[in-house]
Amino acid sequence: MNELQIAHVDYLDPQQGKDLVTLLNAYALDPLGGNTPLSSEVMQTLPSKLASVNGANSFIAYCNEQPVGLLNAFMGFSTFKAASLINIHDVYVAPEMRGKGVVDALFAAIENLANELGCCKITLEVLEENGAAQSAYNRLGYKGYDLGE
Repeated sequence: MNELQIAHVDYLDPQQGKDLVTLLNAYALDPLGGNTPLSSEVMQTLPSKLASVNGANSFIAYCNEQPVGLLNAFMGFSTFKAASLINIHDVYVAPEMRGKGVVDALFAAIENLANELGCCKITLEVLEENGAAQSAYNRLGYKGYDLGE
């Protein structure tokens, strides 16, 4: 595989904002993303709106300088642990790059950030019918919700 690079998105950087919207729109067009494109308003305003959200963090995977993967996450709070957490909201990998380590690299980036910020855990949700994503998340050590955690 060609070199994979992960960028922590600067929402005000025009190219990174464009790449984020392009990847998120590709996700929205995917059957597991709803088969519906983002509205033109969302495509035009999302990066600037994300820039104003405290605790918003996005990572883009680039292969040969082309955007091939996206992870959007937001800070939250665990009342049971009285500590910050990160919730992964979106994960998308371009079809031609699936199975090539992109998810692993994106998850390593968000896990590093969670450790830097002292988060007690990382949470995410996945559709029941998305078996490929469930397998990837299980392989990375993620599992169903358990109150004991």
